[in-house]
Amino acid sequence: MQAQTLSGGFADPATASAAAFRQVMEAMARPGTILDVSGAAPPAPLSLATGAVLLTLCDPDTPIHLAGLLDCDAVRTWVAFHTGAPVVGPSHCMFAVGSWDDLVPLSAYQIGTPQYPDRSATLIVQAERLEPTGATLSGPGIKNTHSLSLPETEAFQHNSGRFPLGLDFIFTCCDRVAALPRTTVVSYKGAL
Repeated sequence: MQAQTLSGGFADPATASAAAFRQVMEAMARPGTILDVSGAAPPAPLSLATGAVLLTLCDPDTPIHLAGLLDCDAVRTWVAFHTGAPVVGPSHCMFAVGSWDDLVPLSAYQIGTPQYPDRSATLIVQAERLEPTGATLSGPGIKNTHSLSLPETEAFQHNSGRFPLGLDFIFTCCDRVAALPRTTVVSYKGAL
């Protein structure tokens, strides 16, 4: 087994995973808020934040889908060693990770059922930028409005219209994370 596969996990798993979990949950509770998340050093092309999110949320009972450039041997073996999460196709995953372009179409993922809306996928979008500008967000967890640099608005508007069904999104960039749960209403005035 390569040294890169064995390294890059949380140095102090109990403390680091608790801290990362708190940041991810805070991001979900306050949509559009950009927070720092650290502790992981995954192999390229995973970002630091994406690695921390995967270490925090994935385990042998949470199948994941690796999309695009992230579906490579280095990432597969790192995820398998550190989380035990099985890598599956998009229609069977609980988490999908990749760039926005590699994760679409969103219709490939589970959106839950009326009886079990929690049986939907969460997409971890590894973005090139994550800034508090662009799309306007409102809804639960947002006092008035908030802004976030989203790759587009129409897909998120359609997604929130399906509530209580739909997808949840976690955006990562470098060592930062933000989230967009399905309850968030997305609008936009101006150019992305």
